[in-house]
Amino acid sequence: MLNTQPITPIDDATLEELGFSWHTDSDGTKYVSDELVQVSQAEAEAYYEAANTLYDMYVEAAEYVIENDLFFELGIPFNLVDSIKKSWENDVHWHIYGRFDLAGGIDGKPIKLIEFNADTPTALFETALLQWAMLKHNNMDEERQFNNVYEAITQNFKRLITLFDDTEKFEELYDGWKILFSSIAGNDEEEATTRLLQQMATDAGFVTHFEFLEHVGFDEEGIYDAEENPYEYWFKLYPWEDIAIDEPELATTLTHIMQNQKAIILNPAYTLLFQSKGMMKILCDLFPDSPYLLQTSFEPLQGKKQVVKPVFGREGANTQIIDAQGSVTTQTEGPYDNFKKVYQEFYEFPQDTQGQKYQAGVFFAYEACGLGFRKGGDILDNMSKFVGHILH
Repeated sequence: MLNTQPITPIDDATLEELGFSWHTDSDGTKYVSDELVQVSQAEAEAYYEAANTLYDMYVEAAEYVIENDLFFELGIPFNLVDSIKKSWENDVHWHIYGRFDLAGGIDGKPIKLIEFNADTPTALFETALLQWAMLKHNNMDEERQFNNVYEAITQNFKRLITLFDDTEKFEELYDGWKILFSSIAGNDEEEATTRLLQQMATDAGFVTHFEFLEHVGFDEEGIYDAEENPYEYWFKLYPWEDIAIDEPELATTLTHIMQNQKAIILNPAYTLLFQSKGMMKILCDLFPDSPYLLQTSFEPLQGKKQVVKPVFGREGANTQIIDAQGSVTTQTEGPYDNFKKVYQEFYEFPQDTQGQKYQAGVFFAYEACGLGFRKGGDILDNMSKFVGHILH
């Protein structure tokens, strides 16, 4: 059992002033929970250690996939393989941020990897900004949290130029290179997330601009805003696999742009390897003794309760829970059913006194940098709630 602490919620008008407009779900319930998960310093440090260790494992596994040409096994669209290889070869294709979804850690049970949202992770606004506002609103010590997401991602933008440890050389090395930030028009959450990342890059010292994806121009010589100004970097909050499947001509053009070294795309194409849930099967092969991994296979697990999910999918869609006898006990619908499936050993999420389940989200930007939670049922879908935390 985990412990929670009730708080006074921030009213909708104040949330909207903060730029947080998706505060109410489609069923009329509030998306942000009016409680905080109590986390000890030791538990926070264990999440930090887990995310750092897992990231190193993913890097090793990606190298293994590329060397052994296992793209098909992971469900990677063939028209992105060259982009993935190109982005992997050169450190200038820097991974800005990702989010590990983890079970355990606050209920006395070991931390286990559920999946890694490495390409287009959301819940960023909630974790990086809203948690501070929630503590302040309740006259609590804002420092009592594992959360330096804003600063960590800002520093990581600087590493696009400095690479690796030392970001102090940014101003000395930066030569006016510009970043264009894009999301799809009409999605408030994605736009706010993208504009938040733009602000982080601006704070880092970059020249930045925002353009809805629909208005961005592409040719083999580069990437342009609506006024046809070229950009050295393009950040897109739009999944690589969707580009590959829905916009194959764009996938080809982006590959040529990278090969011609006309622009760098963020997050890099190789983050699609991390994003594929098939990587968790590779991790199990490479790290059979890791305490963080649940048994994962491309075939059904015999005699075990397990979760079946597509290698690419968002917000718990097209997921099934199957009991040890092979019967489906819970399932969700969605648009991802055509993707290859993985079978992952079931692991109980921490629960509160009401039986609600909690999944930790640990953001990673060069290192683990912040914690937030989602609350819901056995499958955390797009109706799950965001829950902040406080160190006690």
